[in-house]
Amino acid sequence: MKRPRWLGSVLIGVILLVQAVCALFFVSDILMSLFGIYAEPISWKTREIIEMGAALGLVLGLVLGAAALFVSLRARHRAQEQLRRASGAFMDLLAERFAEWHLTPAERDVALFAIKGMSTAEIAQLRNTSEGTVKAQTNAIYRKAGVSGRPQLLAVFIEDLLEPEAPKNPPGDLPPLRARA
Repeated sequence: MKRPRWLGSVLIGVILLVQAVCALFFVSDILMSLFGIYAEPISWKTREIIEMGAALGLVLGLVLGAAALFVSLRARHRAQEQLRRASGAFMDLLAERFAEWHLTPAERDVALFAIKGMSTAEIAQLRNTSEGTVKAQTNAIYRKAGVSGRPQLLAVFIEDLLEPEAPKNPPGDLPPLRARA
């Protein structure tokens, strides 16, 4: 049986309330002793019950903190796994498009660096070629991909990732970016 979502919030609220009341009791007891303020003593049984409640509040807080940490670590692991899968899917998509466009190995390298946002000079330096060669290769990539520049090249991949099952040219709609140019 699934418990309602609000039940967890109420439970957390009760635990925090118990901890706050117990903390207030102990802090006020210490401050009263420190400043010499004397109040009518409470019975030892009442004091023991309050101290047991405080101990229970601390243990519940510890359990709650451990549970929150566990949930957080699990969510982090799940997010990292999704990122890993998305990264793998993106690399698969790159390989698929590069093959579809019949890019040479050099053009594939240049396209990948361009998609990563590197400048022509940076790509030339990384590949040990001239900027003119990189410009010629990027122009060949854009022509083969059917785009007019780097932003549209990147948009092709973003479009594919966001709508992988969308029809290539829905009726009455503009053609995809890679079909324009």
